[in-house]
Amino acid sequence: MGVRPEVIPFVVASIVLGIVLGIICRVCGVKIAPSAIAGGIVALVMTCYMLYFFRDPTRNPPTDESLIVSGADGVIARISEVQEKEFLKTDCVRISIFLSLFSVHVNRAPITGRVKFLGYYPGKRYFTFQEKSSEFNQHSSILIEGKGTKCLVNQIVGPVARRVVYWLSLDQDLNKGDSIGMMKFGSRLDMYFPKSDVSVVIKEGDHVAAGETVIAKLRKGAGQ
Repeated sequence: MGVRPEVIPFVVASIVLGIVLGIICRVCGVKIAPSAIAGGIVALVMTCYMLYFFRDPTRNPPTDESLIVSGADGVIARISEVQEKEFLKTDCVRISIFLSLFSVHVNRAPITGRVKFLGYYPGKRYFTFQEKSSEFNQHSSILIEGKGTKCLVNQIVGPVARRVVYWLSLDQDLNKGDSIGMMKFGSRLDMYFPKSDVSVVIKEGDHVAAGETVIAKLRKGAGQ
């Protein structure tokens, strides 16, 4: 299992925090040994958590082109029918995934296709389990055009999340399951698909793994 290089500043910050805690303990009159132990424990625990949080496990997406996979690890928070007016401009199925602080936070492409739009939008920081977070929270938008359908992926910032990032460029070709970005410290991922193109095969409350869990299937004749 790999670890994202973005972890480095967080590991450094964890070590510094441990050192600062040790110094504070010493200033407050605690003996050198207990102060060093306290600081060391905090630094070790925080470093281990950061390495765990920024983990990037290998995923094996299904080869069947008709299968659509989850873009994030977590729990299916909501499946709803909405009209996406900005990019897909049609009636859509929106699949929302909630990520906890213990989920893998690397996001992956739900379909094979080409990146046609990338953007970041400022906004609020509502809790991501709230429905209004999809519309009003800060988020990144990624539009992927595939052979049989299109997919809009929104990486949504919550009150705990530091930020969301994508590692893509316009007109970049993606394979299903490729890493596309990361959410830092708990967020929500929304995926939009044209309603006429897909049949959803998961349900609310299901646990999913990015790049592996099948969430929908292309209908026959989709995209035509």
